[in-house]
Amino acid sequence: MPVLCLNFTFYPLMQISSPLPKVGTNIFTIMSGLAAETGAINLGQGFPDYPMDQELHQLVAKAMASGHNQYAPMPGLPSLRNAIAAKIERIYGAKVDPANEITITPGGTYAIYTAFTTILAEGDEVIVLEPSYDSYVPNIEINKAKAILIPLKVPGYGVDWQAVEKAITPKTKAIIINSPHNPTGAVLSKVDMLELERITEGTNIFIVSDEVYEHLIFDGIEHQSVLRYPKLLERSFVCFSFGKVYNCTGWKQGYCVAPAALMKEFRKVHQFNAFSCFTPTQVALAEYLFNEQAYLRLAGELQTKRDYFISLMKQTKFSLQPSYGSYFICGTYEKISEEGDKDFAIRLTKEIGVATIPVSAFYQDGKDDKVLRFCFSKKQATLEKAVERLVKL
Repeated sequence: MPVLCLNFTFYPLMQISSPLPKVGTNIFTIMSGLAAETGAINLGQGFPDYPMDQELHQLVAKAMASGHNQYAPMPGLPSLRNAIAAKIERIYGAKVDPANEITITPGGTYAIYTAFTTILAEGDEVIVLEPSYDSYVPNIEINKAKAILIPLKVPGYGVDWQAVEKAITPKTKAIIINSPHNPTGAVLSKVDMLELERITEGTNIFIVSDEVYEHLIFDGIEHQSVLRYPKLLERSFVCFSFGKVYNCTGWKQGYCVAPAALMKEFRKVHQFNAFSCFTPTQVALAEYLFNEQAYLRLAGELQTKRDYFISLMKQTKFSLQPSYGSYFICGTYEKISEEGDKDFAIRLTKEIGVATIPVSAFYQDGKDDKVLRFCFSKKQATLEKAVERLVKL
């Protein structure tokens, strides 16, 4: 029987000129993967291990059962944008036009990326305060702009506004701020906001404000949202997250607030990327947002967790730094080891069974102050079990 021979020509792998040549797998994926592999308690990645409010869960199920399963309008459901505008006016005293100044996004990180893509061109510069959330610099660089890195002042992680002002050049297109701050838990004060206002007044500099932890702020401190400052708001994209507020980070639902002229350009980018967001959660959130206590009680609940974790950690050799907001608190380990923070975090995961995040991962140059970030947004039993293990160090 004749044999059919097929001749194949093999080509070398197609090459990609990466727009992010220095970027690999991020530290959150690495540490969470290692935690899963070893069975370690994950105090690294910022997500709760306790259930979300069942009322909100039921509202989503109700929305799906009622047929709200098709595309939402590109900017988001009008009912949800109206509810957000009402909330903004109640809390921050700002009147925002829900039709033209709010867009629903698939998460706060997406909103930040879209804001940068809206305003940046090749050669532009963006001032970034370090340590910083790990998406900022890649978001800037993928748009062919350059991140100008300004270190926060240690201890306390306050902003050196003189250094910020000196870093401004004719190429400066934007400054990104984050309060409450990830990874340190620092918060911006009214004095900080007035300094930012002074520095940017009379310029063409945009502000991108990451406020995903707006309601997770402690010790009676008032969140200094850009929405409180009209002169800042007129040049700002303000980014929020429902996932962080309502303990449903996997929903990836957030929103951006910006003046109408800026939002018009933001939506041009958004409509050709996600276009629209998951409809049932928008229907549910539109109703749930009028339950003010659901977000107003968060500060007290998370502060209780923070305080409990601090009390537990007194049994260990870690020295915790102040945290005034977010899911996170940082701690030094100079009494335990002289290892670099990444090596120490990996050993801690493998040998002790507790996963954390090395804070050097939040610096582009890997600046290592021997600090780890802990997430305390966990069940009491989880925190207790983790500290039982950390005491062994």
